[in-house]
Amino acid sequence: MRDAAVCSVLYTVRADVARAVIAYSGLEIAEVFPGRAVCALAFVDYRDGDLDSYHEFGVAFLVQPPGRAGATGLGELAHAGTFVHWLPVDQGFTLEAGRAIWGFPKELADIDLRLGSPFKRCIVRRDGRLVLDLLLRPGLPVPGPPALTGLEAYTHRDGVTRQVPWAVRARGVRARPGGALIRLGNHPIAKELSELGLPKRALMSSTVDHAEMIFGAARELRPGDAEAPVRRSAGGPA
Repeated sequence: MRDAAVCSVLYTVRADVARAVIAYSGLEIAEVFPGRAVCALAFVDYRDGDLDSYHEFGVAFLVQPPGRAGATGLGELAHAGTFVHWLPVDQGFTLEAGRAIWGFPKELADIDLRLGSPFKRCIVRRDGRLVLDLLLRPGLPVPGPPALTGLEAYTHRDGVTRQVPWAVRARGVRARPGGALIRLGNHPIAKELSELGLPKRALMSSTVDHAEMIFGAARELRPGDAEAPVRRSAGGPA
């Protein structure tokens, strides 16, 4: 993906509920505070890439990579991977490609992005029902060159959990503590988010004016992988 605008917000949530939500993946939640995990909500305007232009919303959790099960504390933020739990999009081509190539849990939804004002807003509806209405207030500019940052994403589809190497080069980054206002609807995903115990105040929020993303080849995780460190691999552009 050659150019995208990204808005994201992090919330601390109940670790026991988050653990139950993603139990199907076989991965372990990263417990960064006692009894608390981190849930990330993000909305993206993909403007230029091999999968065409489209809008996307994501619900993800910070997880422990294989080989670090049982570790807790703020230090886990430096090691945590990102498990993508729900990933609605508004175009069919990216839905099919994302499912087939990386195992992303993509679904079609109505995603209304409003990025042209000082406040960034995303309204997601699925099956005619409101999932959420999320409003972000951009923070202060984050200094520094747009370095390529490597991450580990995890997906699950058709009974298989996969590791997806992922790298991002970001320009025009702003961040702040808090900075988000969320209204949940009556869709089952909204109920799930409510049960996580989202606090009124977000941990932090960020916006990126221009992001370049590179996704590597997905690797299936087998039961034995939980006892061994994950092997990183390079990939090509999405």
